[in-house]
Amino acid sequence: MGKTLPTPVSLSTPYITLGQLLKYASVVDEGSEAKRLIVAGEVKVNGETETRRGRKLRPGDAVEVRGRVFALTAEDEAS
Repeated sequence: MGKTLPTPVSLSTPYITLGQLLKYASVVDEGSEAKRLIVAGEVKVNGETETRRGRKLRPGDAVEVRGRVFALTAEDEAS
């Protein structure tokens, strides 16, 4: 199998927290579920395991969780 193509996520703000991104991207329904995934070490940011729910993500960052990859872009870059 090939590598999973990243799903672009366009940000209209300078940053989003990791917990917010997981909810925004519909990976989880609730913040408590995001916290469990993150604390369990199941989320990677830019290839490294991240355990901080409040980690600020900016355009250029990539988040991997549950076999999916999300690539953050600035809203004005999306077009």
